[in-house]
Amino acid sequence: MSAPRLGRRQALGLLASTSVVAAAPAVAKGKGGPIYKDASAPIDLRVRDLLSRMTLEEKVAQIIALWATKADIMDGLTFSPAKAKAAYPNGFGQITRPSDRRGAPNGSVQAGGTGARWRTPAETVAFVESIQKWAIEETRLGIPVLFHEESLHGYMASEATMFPMAIGMAGSFDRQLMQEVQSVIAREVRARGVHLALSPVVDIARDPRWGRIEETFGEDPYLCGEMGVAAVLGLQGEGKELAPDKVMATLKHMTGHGQPESGVNVGPAPFSERELRENFFPPFREVVKRTGIGAVMPSYNEIDGVPSHANRWLLTEVLRGEWHFDGAIVSDYGAVHELNSIHHVQPDLESAGRAALRAGVDCELPDGTAYRTLVDQVRAGKVPVEAVDTACRHMLTLKFRAGLFENPWPRKDYATLTGNAEARALALKAAHKSIALLKNDGTLPLTAGAHKRVAVIGPNAAVARLGGYSSEPRQTVSLLEGVRAKLKGKAEVVHAQGVFITQSEDRSVDEVLLADPEKNRQLIAEAVEVAKGSDIVLLAIGDTEQTSREAFAKNHLGDRTDIDLVGEQNALFAALKATGKPVVVCAINGRPPSYPAVAADANALLECWYPGQEGGTAMADVLFGDVNPGAKLPVSVAREVGQVPVFYNAKPSARRGYLFGDVTPLFPFGFGLSYTRFDIGAPKLSAPRIGTGGEVTVEVEVRNVGDRAGDEVVQLYVHDQTASVTRPVKELKGFERVTLNPGESRTVRFTLGPDAFSLWNIDMKEVVEPGLFDIMVGPDSQTLKTATLEIV
Repeated sequence: MSAPRLGRRQALGLLASTSVVAAAPAVAKGKGGPIYKDASAPIDLRVRDLLSRMTLEEKVAQIIALWATKADIMDGLTFSPAKAKAAYPNGFGQITRPSDRRGAPNGSVQAGGTGARWRTPAETVAFVESIQKWAIEETRLGIPVLFHEESLHGYMASEATMFPMAIGMAGSFDRQLMQEVQSVIAREVRARGVHLALSPVVDIARDPRWGRIEETFGEDPYLCGEMGVAAVLGLQGEGKELAPDKVMATLKHMTGHGQPESGVNVGPAPFSERELRENFFPPFREVVKRTGIGAVMPSYNEIDGVPSHANRWLLTEVLRGEWHFDGAIVSDYGAVHELNSIHHVQPDLESAGRAALRAGVDCELPDGTAYRTLVDQVRAGKVPVEAVDTACRHMLTLKFRAGLFENPWPRKDYATLTGNAEARALALKAAHKSIALLKNDGTLPLTAGAHKRVAVIGPNAAVARLGGYSSEPRQTVSLLEGVRAKLKGKAEVVHAQGVFITQSEDRSVDEVLLADPEKNRQLIAEAVEVAKGSDIVLLAIGDTEQTSREAFAKNHLGDRTDIDLVGEQNALFAALKATGKPVVVCAINGRPPSYPAVAADANALLECWYPGQEGGTAMADVLFGDVNPGAKLPVSVAREVGQVPVFYNAKPSARRGYLFGDVTPLFPFGFGLSYTRFDIGAPKLSAPRIGTGGEVTVEVEVRNVGDRAGDEVVQLYVHDQTASVTRPVKELKGFERVTLNPGESRTVRFTLGPDAFSLWNIDMKEVVEPGLFDIMVGPDSQTLKTATLEIV
């Protein structure tokens, strides 16, 4: 890959970083103190002043973190200033997950789950406060500590609000909702004194075998970019400096992570530069361009033989040079030492640290094991001090932008800001908007009381599935609880387990064991008897947090070769269907399952994803018509694993067909039904032709022609009819979710500029080529009406 020339802003940044060492310590004008402590001084001057005062040891301390090594600074679960002074006389830059008990006696070594053994909110706040007090008052320069946490779909800490999983939020196709949800997440994280969140994930996901697909916003670059921008604005706000109740966001994982070889986490991403620039880069670039994103996290995988954490072209030349990103680049957990242990591109820990630093990784998470060697390596002449200065400068800049030097403290009212009534109401609203109706023969919506006995059956009926990277919220609602509350005094609700999926419900355990088939057959027989005595069956099936998850080690797997329902769930469905009772399926999962038998024979099918802590109430509201579902699929659903990958924006030479099989997806990208009907008119262009630098306005009339109020997502796709390089058969370039009453219509307007029509030409230049373009609109990626635009 050729190295583009550095932009002017990056060149100036590099000059600034190398001149820092020679700069003399400055004094705040008229204040008698150092500039770095002057809140009115520009951040770049504060950083330069502070860096000029630091020793090499203090600089390296700022680019490491403590996780397992929290044991070095704790007595039991309590912070020990004496231990911290002895172990870290030069301070430390960052604490990994103050909300977990890692490093404490009997603390979990797992990355999350019930095994994490969370601190209480009060314990977390006390821990943060005591560390900050020590750092500010007892270290030489008084540099505050940066705390970071996970917040994929809610603050991953005890009693925090859990919203629908990212894949479900993407299905809402609602930017404003995403921003609102992330704003609440930011408030709950910041209230406990944490200033950096490791989210959002904007990897495009093209392989349902991959267990982390639930963490993404789906398969489409445009959708991922739009949701990513909304998430960052919600977490961080406008600009690069934090407002109250906001946290710095971390864009991850750059890149290729969502289509690993064989669907296995951390697998190679064998993609060309063109594929990266056309599909994997755009969501990241869009967020960097439109927000003040604080941090970016590289991906675990390799691209063209180079692991991302050692890829200078990716991190320095593209991210910083081409896109002018000036925030911090933080490593994924353990990824630096994996340059040695997994990728074998470095012979030892020290060389892995050198490679990552050279590539542009500013801070090593979670423990800084390789970067702790940098002091000795600088002294030995193996690492230039300027490289450490650059990394330290970026981390200090992040701290100043976060306002840590002015207010590093938790809020006194943190308890009232976490999991409160406002957050719970928003979690319910988000769940409502994330549920997609995929099939309905008229059975839905149900009328409360119309069926005297309602059977709620299945392995996901009586448990609130939250998905990975979840905490333990103050309350959860299962489907069974939601239906019972809905039908209280109106109908009898009976329950049967049907089957168990796995032997354990603890997502943090390493080994995953499927439930006993013989026991499941007995449970199926019991469920059939319950169904026979009922008027209708609500069947909750799908995945558990064990059967689809992050495979972060060889002994902790989460990817699969089979994407159909796990265990005896298909047998359970077939047995219940054979009773002759109507069967309504609520699929609760984090991956798009291939369930052709269910899709063919269910009376109705709802894709609920992992709907968050209020999911049971939301599913009941949708089932009984109090809420009209309007979500769409952010991924294509494969008929079987042999179709994978099956993303909608394929090249024209793909999808030719199979012997004895169907080339079309089970459900297409963007698909979702409603309890009402909509008519979307043909696109009307403001002009039949534009120049290569011009814009066109596309107007689309959408009308509710049914008898219920409801939501429709109007989707706009573009296709370049003839180009100098091959182009996808269609690409999403606009969407808008609208709510309409019966008989109501609205004109939706999209403005398409050069970004919507550009491509990377044969010389790898981004250009708009003259020619004819299909402008297509409709309710999903297959049902489209077309107009033609000429670009001259």
